[in-house]
Amino acid sequence: MESLNELLAEELKDIYSAEKQLLRALPKMAKKASSQELKSALQGHIEVTQQQVERLEEVFEALGKPAKAKTCKAMQGLIEEATEIMEEDATDAVLDAGIIAAAQKVEHYEIASYGTVRTWARLCGEEEAASLLQETLDEEGEADKRLTQLAESFVNPEAEESSNGEQSSAGRKSSGSKKSGAKKSSSKKSGGSKSRR
Repeated sequence: MESLNELLAEELKDIYSAEKQLLRALPKMAKKASSQELKSALQGHIEVTQQQVERLEEVFEALGKPAKAKTCKAMQGLIEEATEIMEEDATDAVLDAGIIAAAQKVEHYEIASYGTVRTWARLCGEEEAASLLQETLDEEGEADKRLTQLAESFVNPEAEESSNGEQSSAGRKSSGSKKSGAKKSSSKKSGGSKSRR
């Protein structure tokens, strides 16, 4: 690889693979989400991602290159992490918080990737490609903001509440067992003193 043009083409193949992998993962994430707002946000991003795949094909065309994918290992790893979170035995709110975290990791990876190829396209004088990539970069930024809004407005606070609720419940059970134990101990003592009389 001897030029920035070649590096740009290789990175685009990687991103093309990443978007296609994400298209398969998003419906599963949306299905697992319990919050209707989160579910809607993820479902809406499926359509946006499909448009981004098509836009990438336009970028390849603008560069005079065939639209080919090269397996994106980074996205594979991010999706594997998301799958692990979705398989956890968690409360609805905690699971939603985990899904948002996984989705934001994906968004941040894509923001970094699109920002890089947009800059390279500009440097190579590929203005049409740069403009198309900027459009996707803007969409990824908006998706990230939306996820942050959902997390901060109610998902994370609800996850925290459910965690506290579980701790309080566990504390009450533990406290109850101690009291019960104390009563048993007390009754044994009184029983013992009676037997000595």
